[in-house]
Amino acid sequence: MERISRWEDDIRFKLRLHKQWFTWLKWTIPALIVLWLLSGIYIVGPDEQGVVRRFGKAVRVTEPGPHYRLPRPIERVDKPKIQQVRRVEIGFETVSPGPPARYNFHPEESLMLTGDEQIIDAQIIVQYKIKDPADYLFNVRNLEGSQGTIKDAAEVALRQVVGKRPIDDVLIKEKLQVEIDIRALLQEIVDGYNSGVRIIEVKLQTVQPPKEVASSFSDVVSAKEDREKLIQEAEGYKEDIIPKARGQARSIVLAAEAYKEEKIKQAQGDVEKFLAVLQEYEKAKDVTRKRLYLETMEQVLPNIKKFIISSPSGDGLLKLLPLEGAPFGNTPQNPETRRSR
Repeated sequence: MERISRWEDDIRFKLRLHKQWFTWLKWTIPALIVLWLLSGIYIVGPDEQGVVRRFGKAVRVTEPGPHYRLPRPIERVDKPKIQQVRRVEIGFETVSPGPPARYNFHPEESLMLTGDEQIIDAQIIVQYKIKDPADYLFNVRNLEGSQGTIKDAAEVALRQVVGKRPIDDVLIKEKLQVEIDIRALLQEIVDGYNSGVRIIEVKLQTVQPPKEVASSFSDVVSAKEDREKLIQEAEGYKEDIIPKARGQARSIVLAAEAYKEEKIKQAQGDVEKFLAVLQEYEKAKDVTRKRLYLETMEQVLPNIKKFIISSPSGDGLLKLLPLEGAPFGNTPQNPETRRSR
């Protein structure tokens, strides 16, 4: 009987224990399910985009803000920073930004031949952003890094552009155009890979001849720069002197035309004056002749006191007694003498 009683007690205890476990599981499992479902809530930052993967396959891209995905392992989300400016260095590697900055140089990347078969050491910096996060994450393996696809493509673009141009263009004349051509070619290459990146800028960091010939080449470059400077100064002088000469020539032409018009008007006036005098002369020749004679004498002998004596007797004697300065200057003169000034 005692054994039966113990067995019954054991059964009751186990039933109570199972009942407690069932009660605990009844509340715990739904809570765990709720927590598992809530784990699908995620937030995309303002400089990010979310790429949702369902069993490893990208299914959608989400913009900044709160979003929901199915919990793991059904869906996962990657949040690359699409506004971050990334960079890759060709020909050198920044060890420490400093100050002072320290670099490791890689001549196997930067030494190359130009279009005129000259050796040049060219180092560039490439800056880029993510334009398609799904392509960036999943289309190209090993896209970034020291042995990444972008760095290899940048080196290819650099060598191809430099290899088509003479050394003077790369060093002096068309450095900006070289950068533009490298950026365009590099963008074309990475677009061909569907890499999902946009090349923002390509900057020639250092362009110089190899160290072995650097001193001699510097002299050549200095001479070419002096030549370009003199050419520019000559062009500037030309642009300055030619407009001045044209202005002076125009001024002389205008002055000549004005002088021409003046002389024409003056000649026309003289003609009209002569014709008017001629008409008067035709009317009274003696009077007009005397008047012209007197006017001419006034012009020939200005500021001189002149006396006109009429001598009808024609004896040729000068019947003039100048008494203006005498004390009796009021004495009347010969009535036959007429004075005019």
